[in-house]
Amino acid sequence: MTNYAVTKPNPSLRRGACPSLASPMQTGDGLLVRLRPAGSLAPTDMRKIATLAGRFGNGLIEVTARGNLQIRGLTALAVAPLASAIAEAGIAISDGVTLEMPPLAGFDPEEIADPRPLGAQLRAAIANHQPALALAPKLSIVVDGGGRFHLKEVSGDLRLDALDGEGGGRWRLSVGGTVRSARPVALLASEQSLPAVMEVLAELNSLGPSARGRDLDADRIRQRLPDAASTAVLDGHAPWLPAGIHDFGDGRIVLGLGLAYGQAEASTLIALMNGAEEMGATEIRLSPRHGLLVLGLSREAATRVQGLASTQGLLVSPDDPRNHIAACAGRACASALMDTKAVARLLAEAGGDLLDGSLAVHLSGCAKGCARPTASPLTLVGAPSGYALVVNGTASVAPSAYTNENGIGSALARLNGLVRENKGAGESARSCLTRLGSGPIAAAFEQG
Repeated sequence: MTNYAVTKPNPSLRRGACPSLASPMQTGDGLLVRLRPAGSLAPTDMRKIATLAGRFGNGLIEVTARGNLQIRGLTALAVAPLASAIAEAGIAISDGVTLEMPPLAGFDPEEIADPRPLGAQLRAAIANHQPALALAPKLSIVVDGGGRFHLKEVSGDLRLDALDGEGGGRWRLSVGGTVRSARPVALLASEQSLPAVMEVLAELNSLGPSARGRDLDADRIRQRLPDAASTAVLDGHAPWLPAGIHDFGDGRIVLGLGLAYGQAEASTLIALMNGAEEMGATEIRLSPRHGLLVLGLSREAATRVQGLASTQGLLVSPDDPRNHIAACAGRACASALMDTKAVARLLAEAGGDLLDGSLAVHLSGCAKGCARPTASPLTLVGAPSGYALVVNGTASVAPSAYTNENGIGSALARLNGLVRENKGAGESARSCLTRLGSGPIAAAFEQG
């Protein structure tokens, strides 16, 4: 756990490290801190964090795509009091190497193995290693025990994925990617997993403090570890969304909620936590894909809290098209040249055919692309003269088309119409756009 020693914000952190209470990051709307709670939160904890976000920040709270909390709009003088207030509230925050496990680890009866004991052993071994390992600030280790809310699509520098098999479960160790793209290096029994991961971390340490999983020589590691896994391929599971009421049997209900565009007002979350607690909620777990998972509710209570969340603008259904829009802070950030939330509302209204779940549309207020650093099939970027469209790229690459501010609504409608008119039977929007290519997409966006 961290001691919350606060340093000066470092502008270079945007791409080199993760913002934290110890190292806040400068953004267009002030300083930003990211919090990785050490375990689940009680509704009272979530309410305290939201209250502190309103007191010390600009009142906006984010749940990131990887399931971390972010507080925005802080001043340099506010960071230390915020850190002290979180510590005084008894809310434990993780520091050190990022170690990611499924949000329902230990609860989900469909998981192959509970990853928490192995995760705790890894965290302790890394923290106690002498001499200390010099690892990349953004390095992450995924320990995925499987289950309904798996982490197969989450990229990690190192991965341990649980596998069923004769003689008991095993862990597949791989490096540099998602379950599909990572390079497998070993199949391990539980007792072999900790020393194997520590050996790979030692290799990263020897490569220097900026080395990541993609820099590792998988063949070399495979030769040193038992039971090479070069031919062990895990099937990727279908992507999931947190929104909805999820029944795990035996009366165990989980209410999943999503923050629209990853962001909510502190007052909204305070009201939601008040209502959820009154209805019997006992635990809040942060989830990838900007989610909050509420545990402890009966089905009837979950339905009532879901209704409350819906009135407050949260995502309550996997069918909500807003699930498939990635938007940055927009006008809340001084760097933004686009009101991303307003454009997102236009897109959600006009994009029923486009937002079918097969792709995410990225709305970026500027070329930094904070909401989605990776490439998207469609990225809309704020520009001084209007809006730029990037096809199959990030917000920073050369755009394929432009439209002015007055034409954005009709441009989005034309993109949706392009999919509707050209999509074959059973074809997804993503496949349709891939088949059409960037030329027709750019022409539809700029038409008129």
